[in-house]
Amino acid sequence: MSKYIIAIAVLTTYLLMFSCAGNQPESSEEEGEHHEEHTNENTATLSNEQIESIGIQYGTIEKKQLTATLKLNGLLRVPNNNQASVTSIYGGVVNSLLIQQGNSVKKGQVVATLTNPDFIVLQEDFLTISARLTLAEIEYNRQKELHDGNATSLKKLQEAESELNGLKAQKASLKKQLEMLGINTSKLTSENFQSVINVRSPIDGIISNIYVNIGSYVDENKPVADIVDNNQLHLDLYVYERDLPKLKVGQTIHFTLTNNPGNEYDAEVYAISNTFEPNTKTIAVHANVKGDKQGLIDGMNITALVSLNDVTVDAVPTDAIVSHEGQDYIFIVTDAHGEEEHHDHGETEVEHAHDSNGHTHDEKSADEHEESGIVFEKIPVRKGTTDVGYSEITLLKEIPADSKVVVSGAFFILAKMNNKGEGHSH
Repeated sequence: MSKYIIAIAVLTTYLLMFSCAGNQPESSEEEGEHHEEHTNENTATLSNEQIESIGIQYGTIEKKQLTATLKLNGLLRVPNNNQASVTSIYGGVVNSLLIQQGNSVKKGQVVATLTNPDFIVLQEDFLTISARLTLAEIEYNRQKELHDGNATSLKKLQEAESELNGLKAQKASLKKQLEMLGINTSKLTSENFQSVINVRSPIDGIISNIYVNIGSYVDENKPVADIVDNNQLHLDLYVYERDLPKLKVGQTIHFTLTNNPGNEYDAEVYAISNTFEPNTKTIAVHANVKGDKQGLIDGMNITALVSLNDVTVDAVPTDAIVSHEGQDYIFIVTDAHGEEEHHDHGETEVEHAHDSNGHTHDEKSADEHEESGIVFEKIPVRKGTTDVGYSEITLLKEIPADSKVVVSGAFFILAKMNNKGEGHSH
């Protein structure tokens, strides 16, 4: 009886060993699959539709002067000789208005027309004086001939000459006035009096203000509109006395609009005042704005950084940096196809194993959908100085020099990556 008991025990042991050995491949396969799921935990794939809806934008790691800088406040200014008021030397009723606020105009362009009965009176006076001048010239020549023949007195000749010169002066004055109104006196006749005059722009620029309406009366020398030429736009920066020695002509300035810091502009110091501004202990420093001036308007408040040396650092827009579990990251566009092909080779057996369970097609379809978009890789960085919308970074992992960096939308990529990670944890 004891022999049977021993035999049963030995048989049971062998069966258990065989069972464990038979289950070993499945365990290895599951571990391989689990490892595969977490191989690309630092990447996320977004479809083109997702990228477009999120509004992802790309940039590069730039060289910026974010250290050894002086932060200043100031205003955008346009020199007085680049600002103008459109006026007429005579008052009149606005007959037409050919501009709108924000329009670009050229020097000499007609911006409005005025009408006034006095314009007709001026033309009438000019023609009248012209006719009298003709007679005065005839009379002067006649008196001169008589005087030369001793047939008249010198006094009459002098009176004729005075009359002639007076009429010449009146005609010249009227001619200038009419020319200032834009009337061509050489073609003026009693049949073509002009009742409407043109008001023209004195400079190239942008219409900043309009003060009249059609039908309103404009007094002489009162502005019809204001024009600003932003080509000579500059900064007026206000520097305290203790910081003045740090500044010099030729220094580079990076600045943003105080109320809209999204875009960065550049300027260069061209002059430093030698007097204090009224009611302050600051000194004005002037800098010319360089490059594109789109969106900049006279009088805007700005925040500026004056570079005090030539030291530059690697920097990206601050919005490009995201933080997760105490670590800062940026995202770059990465070519992960080689890595995916490597893993695809290892996945073949896994997929076949799943075929036997009827799950292969769903998982393959999902993989193909993921691979149809753009792959973004999470790169750890150390964040440094932040200012004017940029932050200094130190890469903690080497990346290609020409890598595309996500400068807008990085937060959404991180959220997608974290959601994927939570799915794996289940």
